[in-house]
Amino acid sequence: MEIKVLSSIATREAYLELVPQFECGTGHTVVTAWAGTTAIMQRMATGGESHDIVVISSSEMDELIRQGKIVSGSRVDLAQSGIGIAVRAGAPRPDVSTAAGLKQALLAAKTVGYTSGPSGVYMAGLIDRMGIGAQVKPKHRGVPSGGTIGTIVASGEVDIGFQQVSELVHIPGVDYIGPLPPDVQCVTIFSSGLQTGAAQPDAAKALVAFLTTPAAKAVMRKHGLETT
Repeated sequence: MEIKVLSSIATREAYLELVPQFECGTGHTVVTAWAGTTAIMQRMATGGESHDIVVISSSEMDELIRQGKIVSGSRVDLAQSGIGIAVRAGAPRPDVSTAAGLKQALLAAKTVGYTSGPSGVYMAGLIDRMGIGAQVKPKHRGVPSGGTIGTIVASGEVDIGFQQVSELVHIPGVDYIGPLPPDVQCVTIFSSGLQTGAAQPDAAKALVAFLTTPAAKAVMRKHGLETT
């Protein structure tokens, strides 16, 4: 059977390691479309696409359930990730171990990168709460929905970049320097849900069950995600 998945990119590296194992063990084929959170919500709003599983941040998943796009009771939390910080490989590493150090790094940077997804929305709000929005937001650079900030950090387009840890640690050409300080960290839960009218609901549920096994959780942790 063919299982169709629409997924945000935060879990991609772990997912790409795990899905071939599932396919080999079950004989099912998994076809995955990758998109950013904003794009997924737009695509779900049109109602013109049919998938079996959607993977997205838990707050957006709950909204899709409220809208009737995702089957009520089908949400399964797969993993979670805090926001990480990266600079270009070999560049000086600012001290971002405290909120004060992070604030100074943001002010000192010539350009700052974050996305339009959950991590970027949080960063924009955090910058405002720190009282430095007027100084930092003109320096902001982004990527299209579904893109990775690490790519423009590696290219030198931005001095410092922020995105989910799991989306930064694999990017060549960047140095991952750590997570946001604990007192200003934001952890996003990524969840799966069964799309209303899914063509292969039983096979889809089997995939989700596989992705939540202890062995699968170990793979997710290896790729910068946290599991419970």
